[in-house]
Amino acid sequence: MRKWTRRAVIGAGSLLGGGLVLGVGGVVLAPNRLRIRPDDVTEGPHLTTWVRITPDNQVVAIVPHCEMGQGAIVGLAMMLAEELEADFESVRIEEAPAVDEFANGYILRGFAAEAGIGVPQWLTRAVDYATFKVAALGDMQLTGGSTSTRATGVYGMRVAGAAAREMLIGAAAARFGVPGTELSARGSRILHEPSGRTASYGELASEAARIRPPARPWLKPRSEFRLVGTSQPRPDLPGKVNGSAEYGIDVALPDMLVAAIAQAPVPGGTLDSVDASLAESMPGVRKVVALENAVAVVADGYWQATEALAALEPKFGDAGRGSVSSADILGEHAAALDRLGAAPGAPADALNVAAEYSVPYLAHASLEPMAATARVANGRCEVWAGTQDPLNARRVAAEAAGLEPDDVAMHNLHSGGSFGRRLPGGFDYVAQAVEIAKSLEPRPVKLIWSREQDMQHDYYRDVVLMRMQAALGADGRPVSWSSRFTGMPFMDTMAAEPFYPVGESDLQVAEPPVHLRTGSWRSVAWSQHVFFMESFIDELAHAAGVDPLAYRRRLLANEPRHLAVLERAAAMAGWGGALPPGRARGVAIAECFGSIIAEVAEISLSASGDIRVHSVDAAVDCGYTVNPNQARAQIEGGIVFGLSAALYQEITVRDGAVVQRSFPDYGMIRLATAPRIRVDFIDSDAELGGLGEPGVPPVAPAVANALFSLTGERLRTLPLRPAAAALSPA
Repeated sequence: MRKWTRRAVIGAGSLLGGGLVLGVGGVVLAPNRLRIRPDDVTEGPHLTTWVRITPDNQVVAIVPHCEMGQGAIVGLAMMLAEELEADFESVRIEEAPAVDEFANGYILRGFAAEAGIGVPQWLTRAVDYATFKVAALGDMQLTGGSTSTRATGVYGMRVAGAAAREMLIGAAAARFGVPGTELSARGSRILHEPSGRTASYGELASEAARIRPPARPWLKPRSEFRLVGTSQPRPDLPGKVNGSAEYGIDVALPDMLVAAIAQAPVPGGTLDSVDASLAESMPGVRKVVALENAVAVVADGYWQATEALAALEPKFGDAGRGSVSSADILGEHAAALDRLGAAPGAPADALNVAAEYSVPYLAHASLEPMAATARVANGRCEVWAGTQDPLNARRVAAEAAGLEPDDVAMHNLHSGGSFGRRLPGGFDYVAQAVEIAKSLEPRPVKLIWSREQDMQHDYYRDVVLMRMQAALGADGRPVSWSSRFTGMPFMDTMAAEPFYPVGESDLQVAEPPVHLRTGSWRSVAWSQHVFFMESFIDELAHAAGVDPLAYRRRLLANEPRHLAVLERAAAMAGWGGALPPGRARGVAIAECFGSIIAEVAEISLSASGDIRVHSVDAAVDCGYTVNPNQARAQIEGGIVFGLSAALYQEITVRDGAVVQRSFPDYGMIRLATAPRIRVDFIDSDAELGGLGEPGVPPVAPAVANALFSLTGERLRTLPLRPAAAALSPA
């Protein structure tokens, strides 16, 4: 295969401004993406990029996504096996290696589909190859945006499995000397029913691999699915239970050293000076390594490294931001909104409702802090770490080592939680590990961030300030809607766009100065904007004197999918039914990542004024579920994740630095405070939607709306702290 460099012009195709630009050869001659296979195949032939079959009839599903607890890789293998007609008991799942051949452009197809950009069938081959080249040139092998199943599964795994099935049928037809139309595939075998002859996939694989993959193989209708839609176990769980699963922090190599690190407390600060003599005289310490904005101690073990690090007294600069506080940051956001100007005035005969909302910085607080192991030797580099984009991590490692990406081997491992922290832009821990290892060549070095370093040097979910205004007509419906908010023009504006009919809408975004490093956090901008929108819709319902559920029903009367989800969640929760004294319900709905979800929370207040969430009922329309038990677990996990942020979590800044240091400063839902969660899925004819993130956004407004119903107090800032509540969870 011809080598493509990152400096090359995309000859085969590129996506520019939403359009497809094809190079020489045009649409018809665009290469088939499924034919792109690695050169060093040793364990059985590749039928397509994503399918390998071993001589002992084992199907290997090669999945271009990481495992960080979400379990989506099983569903991807199921989608491939469904079309391949493989015996799922004989399917093995492997994560795709971090090499260009396995760059994943299918996620671009998923984002385009969510934006309403369709691809005609005659153009799919060209688009798939073009997005592949874009992904390869951009080092894209990303897991995020709830794209694994709805993008890679739909456009990649299903098509790859179907193509491999047709290739195997072609090989059997040639071997048996019969037309392919007389053959059928089932249970990892090809059958010629008239003669009774059969052959296993393993027997046919070498011959099938020599057949050109079809560009547009026949895909099964959902009515013929036998595997997809059934609950299958996750093969990664036993290792996580018995401790044999390997995470980035678990790596152990011969002759390995361990590093601990201290970074400039104020973002943008640099290391001004450090006296390494005392630390380097301590037992087991090998070297003190100065980096641009940090200092690391390398020792024989982690305890020795941390003890020596504590003995250092590094001097860091503060980039002129050493006096900044959380109040200052919020003031900068308010000033940015002030510069946008006021919202248009409401009609004279309308009821005007206005409110201001805000949410704080949030950390990812991954259970496994950042960790990476690197070895630089003989002009090559190896890295072991858990990341959400191993190809991009390989690029970062190459830059840190001063090498070409082809000279770097990236070994991607399980991630102990992430949900955005280990995405491109957040590979500081990878670069640091490589820089440290360079100074100790050829010995491998494992860098481990302490919990305090992890909490105080995250890529945080951003602060957002929102000002909303709506005018209600005589029937209580919005006739105009205005929102002014801080954030990113593209992502925040997408999330802020109301799916309700609100009359004239006016959305404007301001970009204030950035203090902390920010990045993607589970459900991205929808985690903020669904709280704003669904809380404000609740305010409009009360201003109109209408039950909040009934108000949403009115507004969504012409949106059957939204209405069905809303009705199902309300029925599950018994909306309108009697409640025990001191309890109330709240509802919220969201449309994001190709799915629609409604949640109803039932709450009470403790004697000290703390919010107690007793139950959350969720109804979801994601088209259909691939692996139902895992789909349910994703929504349940999202609810707990979002509830922790709604009730307890915030990152604050004092003297330019993050105040919170560890979990005692950053609370979360625990078993004793976890609600009963029920999840129900609505099967629809819609395209497949994502599930990793949609469970998060509705839970905060559902709880806030329930609190207003219970107390009459409208909380517009997260975390939710009623006037009588303690400042921290009991």
